[in-house]
Amino acid sequence: MSNNKGIFETTVTRRSFLGTTTIGAAGLAFGLASPAIAQGAPLKVGIMLPFSGTYAKLGQFIENGFHLYVEQKSGLLGGRRVEFVRLDDESKPETATDNMNRLVGRDKVDFVVGTVHSGVAMAMVKVARDTGCPLIIPNAGADEATGPLCAPNIFRTSFSNWQAAHPMGKVMRDEGFGKVATITWRYGAGQQMTKAFKEGFEAAGGTVVEELTVPFPEVEFQALITRIAELKPDAVFAFFAGGGAVKFVVDYAAAGLKGKIPLYGTGFLTDGTLKAQGASAEGIRTTLHYADDLDSPANKSFLEGFKAKTGDTGDIYAVQGFDAAALLDVGLTATGGDSQARKALFAAMQAAKLNSPRGPLRFSAAHNPIQNIYLREVREGRNVLVSIAGDAVNDPARGCRMS
Repeated sequence: MSNNKGIFETTVTRRSFLGTTTIGAAGLAFGLASPAIAQGAPLKVGIMLPFSGTYAKLGQFIENGFHLYVEQKSGLLGGRRVEFVRLDDESKPETATDNMNRLVGRDKVDFVVGTVHSGVAMAMVKVARDTGCPLIIPNAGADEATGPLCAPNIFRTSFSNWQAAHPMGKVMRDEGFGKVATITWRYGAGQQMTKAFKEGFEAAGGTVVEELTVPFPEVEFQALITRIAELKPDAVFAFFAGGGAVKFVVDYAAAGLKGKIPLYGTGFLTDGTLKAQGASAEGIRTTLHYADDLDSPANKSFLEGFKAKTGDTGDIYAVQGFDAAALLDVGLTATGGDSQARKALFAAMQAAKLNSPRGPLRFSAAHNPIQNIYLREVREGRNVLVSIAGDAVNDPARGCRMS
């Protein structure tokens, strides 16, 4: 359950549907607005995220970040009051198409924001392409979304899997590691991240000695951790997130590998998980487009606002939700709140330059973020900035015809 004081929304699951309510002050009318806008019609935003299962906390933080931005704008985006339709996708690709079609067809939302799981996101992308409904992806890094399946109505405020992982290849080689094992869940995000890491690592002269996988969302890692101990690689690169990341990091340390075989990964290994991982996570190095201690007014303001709103410390998931709302606000402001002025809306969103808590944020022709990728190290329960692993990293968008 999200922690949104004073905000009401529809909650939709595969089993239920409730009537919608609105948030915010009265909508503003603009001189050339459509009749719906002139009548003060709310902007209807579908929030399709995991609110149960392995990724539940991630979904909650993304949602809270989005709501924080809207609240800071007095409940308005582009001058329009906002109505939310909230749907738990349960991280289940098999129901994703029906869920997305429900939001677009039955609930008639103006925009959809989602999701975390790459398999679910790909189903959402296909519906968005078929229907033309604008989709903002606030987490899932599936390369295809801003690659071969890119489209004018699809934007991402998170990262591509390639973008988050590729810079770590050079980092680890520069730190002197020649032979590395990788481990991840056997699904889209994990496989793409380990592939991107391998690309970067081998280009720098390293060798991946073994690629270990476990079915998603399985968290029984002992057999593979034993295999790592047998291999004795110089280091390990891992991708897990949420509850799975907690379990893997704790199990890795409990097996006695912490301090013997250094553990690296993309930042999802330690973002939103450090409290549960405790001392097991200390010293882990990761690459991500955010660090807890980024020293900027934008990040300090965001962290203060998120803490005041939720009682929790903001993380990259919350930042991605916050920036999704910011990007939508830019587009709607440019069109005077008209969500149907699609050409102008998308042009403004692509040209957006956000002063994000993560640092400078702009968008490629494929609608993927162009952003810094940071090297961080866990120190005393925080992902502390070490250096910039990649400056203004731009995903190659392989297969995207728009780019």
